[in-house]
Amino acid sequence: MPFQVSPGVNVSEIDLTTIVPAVDTSSAGMAGHFRWGPVDQIVLLSNETELVDTFNKPNANTADDFFTAANFLSYANSLQTVRVVKTGTLQDATAARNAHTGGGASVANTVIKNEDDYEENYSSGISSVGEFIAKYPGELGNSLKVSTCVGATQWEATLAANLVFTAGSTSVLTKGANTSNDLTSGPNIDLTSALSNGDLLYVQDANFNINTLQVASAVAGTITLETAPTQEQLSTTDNTTKIQSNSVKRRWEYYNFFDTAPGTSDYTTRAGGSGDELHIAIVDEDGLWTNVKNNPIERFAAVSLASDAKTEDGSTNYYKNVVNNRSNYVWWAAHDGTHTSAGSLATTTFSAGVVPQTNSFVLGKDGSAPANADYFTGYDKFKNVEELDVAIMLGASANSTRAVHLINNIAEFRKDCVVVLSPERADVVDNATYPGKEVQDIIAYRNTLPSSSYSIIDSGWKYQYDKYNDLYRYVPLNGDVAGTMVRTDNVRDPWYSPAGLNRGQIKNVIRLAFTPNKAERDELYKNGVNPVVSFPGQGTVLFGDKTMLSKPSAFDRINVRRLFIVLEKAISTASKFTLFEFNDEFTRANFVNLVEPFLRDVQGRRGITDFRVVCDETNNTAEVIDRNEFIGDIFIKPARSINFIQLNFVAVRTGVDFSEVVGQV
Repeated sequence: MPFQVSPGVNVSEIDLTTIVPAVDTSSAGMAGHFRWGPVDQIVLLSNETELVDTFNKPNANTADDFFTAANFLSYANSLQTVRVVKTGTLQDATAARNAHTGGGASVANTVIKNEDDYEENYSSGISSVGEFIAKYPGELGNSLKVSTCVGATQWEATLAANLVFTAGSTSVLTKGANTSNDLTSGPNIDLTSALSNGDLLYVQDANFNINTLQVASAVAGTITLETAPTQEQLSTTDNTTKIQSNSVKRRWEYYNFFDTAPGTSDYTTRAGGSGDELHIAIVDEDGLWTNVKNNPIERFAAVSLASDAKTEDGSTNYYKNVVNNRSNYVWWAAHDGTHTSAGSLATTTFSAGVVPQTNSFVLGKDGSAPANADYFTGYDKFKNVEELDVAIMLGASANSTRAVHLINNIAEFRKDCVVVLSPERADVVDNATYPGKEVQDIIAYRNTLPSSSYSIIDSGWKYQYDKYNDLYRYVPLNGDVAGTMVRTDNVRDPWYSPAGLNRGQIKNVIRLAFTPNKAERDELYKNGVNPVVSFPGQGTVLFGDKTMLSKPSAFDRINVRRLFIVLEKAISTASKFTLFEFNDEFTRANFVNLVEPFLRDVQGRRGITDFRVVCDETNNTAEVIDRNEFIGDIFIKPARSINFIQLNFVAVRTGVDFSEVVGQV
């Protein structure tokens, strides 16, 4: 008990209920080349839908890495993923204003890698790129458009003008063609300032029919429509209709996607200001995101130009913050110059121009394919054992240089995960032109890699359907091989072999690029390569469970390596609670009592055949104690998987008793 100065009762609790915890053996990590999404940042994915939402659909340049991730997620629900890019060659798409507002496309070479990069380097504004910028670098950003509407006038207005529509070959709206309808003799308007690209025109013709036309461009006093008005739309016999004053109504292009016009928010009204509300539409202009052109994909209604604006629940309503916090497609970059006092307090009287602001995005670049160094940057995100728990690293389409880095600098460095690799595409896919060289080339690739019990290699690539592009592709198998390990974890335990007809079935296979026969499998297996084989009527199967350890050892098998990873990770985690205790008989006994029940459980689940834990004065000598050390020796006899079966069929004479021959063969 603690020392007390005066008489009293002190109550203490001593917790001796520590157990060895369960550890994750099914989570994986990979670095890959994708079309969209945060760069150099780990993202946790649980299914293929999240993969597409985060990194978008594959194309020819990204398919290998994309489908490696997708294939793994067809077996598992935890993949830590990093997007890698070729630095210096890619770019975010930026806003190009419509011609009627002046300006044009920005030439700034801006790359925003992820949210941290934006907050640290760009959140105060990027005036050179327009009002908004694509959330992540890549050509997909060029499909985006952002349109903003401030105030009732931008939302909807009546044009006080006499205009002439001509049907047929022309799609141009001009001033009146004769004196009585010429704009100069009536209410005059500047067409290019009163109309905005995309605006909807609601026109009443001479027969009082209302027709809807859309503005394609408004330049130098001439309005070009999306399509030429037809005779039916004009309801005249001479294909020309004179539209009288106050009969043309202009509406914002996305008028129909919002309920009411923007005005003044309740917060700003209470503060004494006015005119702060705006609507924002983020649009898939080219249809690359949704397959529908000009489709609004995000809408932010009645957000505020006031920097201190709040909603009724107390959350921010400032349009910059709303876009940055909620949009999956764009960052705020700068205030529009036509939005007077944008970013001021809610006490301000805000105002804007007479037309909405619409910005199409341009200049986004995918850049070149990532180099080895770019992949290394992604892989190295997984080096910190204490910050990130992964049990499997996917090699995806790694060449030998990247594979060596994964083995030496990730798996061997961490010593709590395995790297799963496939040979290079040229070794098996392109070898279809030169059949017979596959085994030679696969072994040559394997021999460029180091010996390690923390690495695993399969024999090839598979042909599978790409539903996103309606075609077939060859994809490396390591995502599937890693998936068979997760399946094994789910149906059995990590110390079971993931190979064979029971647990080694490969999904989504049209055919293999290379299916080794028995002689070829023998040659591959001797070199530590696990064959993947298609058996008629039995599917495609992982048909080997070796690691890439060259020397004969229990650790040259996947199930043994993964068994020891589980034991080491679980027991070392539990052992942290022994730190800073006394190295005495009591602590050592507690350690033994902690570890032995866990090992008995593993033994009961067929992971080990026998074990012994030694933690006493024989290995914790006086010297060890004086060095402030603590030693626990754990001896394990791992269970072995069956790789070879010998069946002996013995024919005996009719009169022979079986007891006479059993054991003699």
